[in-house]
Amino acid sequence: MRAPAFWSESGLLPGLLAPAAAFYALGSALRHATTRPVKAAVPVVCVGNAVAGGAGKTPIALSIAGLLKGMGRKPAFLSRGYGGRLAGPVAVDPALHRAADVGDEPLLLAAAAPTVVASERPAGAAMAAERGADVIVMDDGLQNPSLAKDLSFLVVDGGFGFGNGRVMPAGPLREPLYRSLDRADAVVIVGADTTDVRKALPGDLPVLHARLAPVGSDLLHKRVLAFAGIGRPEKFFETLRAIPCDLVATHAFGDHHQYQPEEIMRLVEAAAQAKALPVTTEKDFVRLPEDAKPMVRILKIQAEWQDSKALEALIARYV
Repeated sequence: MRAPAFWSESGLLPGLLAPAAAFYALGSALRHATTRPVKAAVPVVCVGNAVAGGAGKTPIALSIAGLLKGMGRKPAFLSRGYGGRLAGPVAVDPALHRAADVGDEPLLLAAAAPTVVASERPAGAAMAAERGADVIVMDDGLQNPSLAKDLSFLVVDGGFGFGNGRVMPAGPLREPLYRSLDRADAVVIVGADTTDVRKALPGDLPVLHARLAPVGSDLLHKRVLAFAGIGRPEKFFETLRAIPCDLVATHAFGDHHQYQPEEIMRLVEAAAQAKALPVTTEKDFVRLPEDAKPMVRILKIQAEWQDSKALEALIARYV
């Protein structure tokens, strides 16, 4: 799915969809009202967002897990495994599982720390603790009431913000914004705040700033054909332009797009004709057909914090 353009706008269509959005918000509220959160055996750090896709949760979760390791902790990731066929709980094994099994994000997470996929989050948390984790980093799940959180980060893309401020399907919000803010212990604004996110936040809510930066890229001034099936493909393309690369073409697909062999061959052939390198994200790479992977380059990114000491102090306070 690709976010529709009207999610960033006010106008007739969002207004017409307002009744459906009200029902969606009511369903979310009822789920929280009728669910008693389970307390895990170890602390739970949730990295979530308020909108559908594209905020940068996974790089932030990876960075937080790395910080926890540096503090002497043994983190494990917990994910729903969106797009995977396994309901779990299951410990992700990158040598055994594919994106079709456990989803794309868990494969990235499992390369950094033990990762459990579970549609029922309490069962997944129990498995992670039994396997030796002393803290759980929950990638997504701010709106999931089944598991109690000790510390919740609300991640916001500074270039998109909260869109038109409406709940799906009238806008990108998963629930009314005030509810997500009530659940958050801190907000992480990723990238420049060009949408005035800060003005929408309560004054007493801690705000951290981070940016997503390329890691060891050798694409400087190279001709690149870029493709991505993530929440906001344009953010990936902007990162390539900033290296800078000579971006000869861009191809955007829906979030979690399952690439077919013929699609990749068309992209690879188009890159060859343009004397360019086909480049995609790490998240997209794990969804490529195995035979196509040697033909495609990856741009790796990582979160860089404006004030990492403030992040560390916040984590130490709650966890």
